[in-house]
Amino acid sequence: MALAERAADVFDGPMPSPYMLFTHRVRPAWRERIPAVVHVDGTSRVQTVHRSEEPLVARMLDAFARRTGLPVVVNTSLNTAGRPMVDDPRDALECFGSAPVDVLALGPFLVRRSAVVSRAAA
Repeated sequence: MALAERAADVFDGPMPSPYMLFTHRVRPAWRERIPAVVHVDGTSRVQTVHRSEEPLVARMLDAFARRTGLPVVVNTSLNTAGRPMVDDPRDALECFGSAPVDVLALGPFLVRRSAVVSRAAA
């Protein structure tokens, strides 16, 4: 995922691309900086985000870019082995409760797994 106004800095190809329907070449200068989103052929499936349509996601992308210097995050399906993809907030919380995930961003909320305290430390 990348903000629509930043996508052309990182990817070649027709923009906008809001539905991850097409692969775009990752510009050579970015390939080593964002290896998690680059396919072996140097492409990526891009989802462009418009501020006016997804303001919460746009703010997240801005914050991530400020913190890391990278204007891109991985957008992937949320599910665990043998289970269907998460379809709603309840599914997301159930998946979070049973998966080895530390943090779940759900709309404007951030759910963190509480730290486990051993009896010896208590």
